Amino acid sequence: MNLPVVIVGGLHADARKAAVARLLADVPGGVVLHHDLATAEAGTVVRTIRDAKGLVSAGEAPLANDCACCALRKDLVPELRRLAHAADTRLAVVELWDSVEPKAMAEVVVAGGLTVTGVITAVDPALVLPCLGNGDDLADGGLAAAATDQRTVADTFARQLEYAPVLAVTDSEEADEEDRELLAQLHPTARQVVIGHGELAVAALAGFDVEAAAATQHPACALLPAEADAHGVSTLVWHRSRPFHPERLYAALEDLTCAAARSRGRFWLADKPDTLLHWDAAGGALCVESAGPWLASLPDAAWDMVPPVRRAAAALDWHPEHGDCCQHLVFTSPGLDRDGLEHLLESCLLTDAEYAAGRAAWKRLPPAFGTLLEV
Repeated sequence: MNLPVVIVGGLHADARKAAVARLLADVPGGVVLHHDLATAEAGTVVRTIRDAKGLVSAGEAPLANDCACCALRKDLVPELRRLAHAADTRLAVVELWDSVEPKAMAEVVVAGGLTVTGVITAVDPALVLPCLGNGDDLADGGLAAAATDQRTVADTFARQLEYAPVLAVTDSEEADEEDRELLAQLHPTARQVVIGHGELAVAALAGFDVEAAAATQHPACALLPAEADAHGVSTLVWHRSRPFHPERLYAALEDLTCAAARSRGRFWLADKPDTLLHWDAAGGALCVESAGPWLASLPDAAWDMVPPVRRAAAALDWHPEHGDCCQHLVFTSPGLDRDGLEHLLESCLLTDAEYAAGRAAWKRLPPAFGTLLEV
C-alpha cells in the first residue's frame, strides 16, 4: 500500500495538535486518524478521522483485554488500510494519544503492510525539564493506557522524545536558551523543525526505517549523546573498561539517579560479568534490566546471528582483554556536577586489587542487585 503514514506523538498535547494542524494545512488530501484513550473507563476507545476542514467520521473500538492501547493496536491497521483505498487520501497522519509511545505504533503499522514515512514527536521546549523531572505515575494523571500501566510521566516522555528522528518544536515564548539547549543535548541527532516554518511536511515524508530506529534504542548499540556543555546544560559521557563492584554501585544508586535530569546507557557488574545491563533513569527513578549477553561472552559461531549494527557497536568498545564489556553511561542535565558525578562513579568501580583477583573472584561478590535483576 502506497499511502504514506506519518506518526505524530508526544505528551505535550498543544504542541502535538499544532504539528498535526500544520501537516493538514501543508499536504492537500491529508487526514488525521486519532484514538482517544481517555474514554477507556467507559469500555471503548473513540476513533476520529479529520481533514483540514473538520471531522470526517467518528466511531468506537471496544477494549481488548481491558487495555485501551491494545484496542488501538487492533483498530489502527484496518482503519489505515481503509484510508489507503480512498482515492482522495494523500497522507494519513496518526495522531497518538498523550502517553502512547511511537515505537510500538510504528512497528504495528509496518507489520500491517503500510509505509511509515516519518515519526514526529511534538515538543514545547519550556516543558522538557518539568516532564523529565515528573516521577508521577501516568495513572495518577489519567494517562495510563491500561490498568497494568506502571509507567511514569518522565520515562514515557524520554522514550517519546528519543525515538523520533524529527522533533516538531513550538516557538514558545516561555522557553529560554537553557530549555532549548537541554532539548538539543538530549537528542542531538534529531531534526528539529519549528512548527509553522514550512518544513514539517518535508520532514514527515523523508522516510523512516523501523529496524534502524529500534537499533538506536537497544542498550547494546544505542546511539547515545556525545559530550556537551553550553547554556548551563551539560552532558557527561562516562566510559570505562573495568566492572562495577555490585555493593558500592547499589549504595550509590540514589545519588547517581538524582544527579541528572536524564541518564542512560549500558553497564557492567563484576558479579555478572557476562551480562550486558541497561541503565535508564528519569524523574528520579531508575530502571535496571538485563539486555542479554555481551558479545565477548558468546561463542564465535553465534556471531553470525548478531545484527551488523550490534557488531559495529561492540567493535567501538572492544578491549583486548574483555571484549565489549564496559561502562558507557551518559548523564544530561542543567547544573550538572560533572566532577562530583565522575568521582562517585569512579568510587564504584573495582579497585586494582579486586580487579586483579579475576572473574572467578568477581562472581563471588555479594549479589547486591538481586532485588532489581533476574539474570
